Amino acid sequence: MDLTILLIIVLVILVLVLAFRKQKPSDEILEYLKTTNTRLNEQTRNFNERLDNAAKVISAVQRNLGEMSEVGKGIRTLQEFLQSPKLRGGLGEEVLKEMIEQTFPKNAFHLQYSFKSGVKVDAVLKTEAGLLCIDSKFPMENFNVMLKGETEGERNIGKKQFVSDVKKHIEDISKKYILPEEGTMDFALMYIPSESVYYEVVNVQELSNFARKLRVYPVSPNTLYAHLQVLLLSFEGKDLEAKSREVFRILRAIQKDYGKVEENMGVLQKHLTNAFNTMSTVFGSFTQLGQKISSTQKLGGGEKKE
Repeated sequence: MDLTILLIIVLVILVLVLAFRKQKPSDEILEYLKTTNTRLNEQTRNFNERLDNAAKVISAVQRNLGEMSEVGKGIRTLQEFLQSPKLRGGLGEEVLKEMIEQTFPKNAFHLQYSFKSGVKVDAVLKTEAGLLCIDSKFPMENFNVMLKGETEGERNIGKKQFVSDVKKHIEDISKKYILPEEGTMDFALMYIPSESVYYEVVNVQELSNFARKLRVYPVSPNTLYAHLQVLLLSFEGKDLEAKSREVFRILRAIQKDYGKVEENMGVLQKHLTNAFNTMSTVFGSFTQLGQKISSTQKLGGGEKKE
């Protein structure tokens, strides 16, 4: 744009000079002016094309920004939705309901089952051993503080509150839904809709011990089917109570010992490496000993020849 203005100024100066001198422009000057005008037109056209392209790019960027803004609004709406314990709990109940309805026949379960006290559990499965109660819990507030606190102190406080929240949920389930006198089994399942929250619960030893003591076992969307399958299979034989305890003992052992397997494999690898190194050393020593014996035999043979 600056070059265009400069060329225009030059043209004006040339015209003024020629006018003052009252001389007829030479063919060379006219050709130069013609060429300059052509260049100006070309540059103007290129400049306009660039402006058009820039306008298109800006329009596309604005459109994409608008779409991103809508996505951001959707995310904020979901976050606000999950801030409400009641709405969050309702979401967990709906997910649990869908999973059970897709897995079991209608005559094998009850949703929102009522006890004599008036309390309702989200779901019960009817088995030969009794009613298996499953209740959904979604402890998110302090879990988020534990992960996203600005300082280590805030995160530690969040973790303590999270542990306290989960313990309260476990106590509530144990008191309200483990009622053998009303036909329930002597344990219940706490369904946690979030995998990240579930893994935090089962990896905190304090919570695992507390849940086991009150016979409330956490499950998640990825582990619910496995737990139920093992449970229902175990109920087919006799001594159902003993089998259910054994099943959960195995499940807990799997959760606890998973990390130990890798550690033991590492130790085994070290032992094998040490054994290989020792064997190589012994084999080398044995070879040297054989060579010495052979040398001794050769010396003995030489003496006999003399």
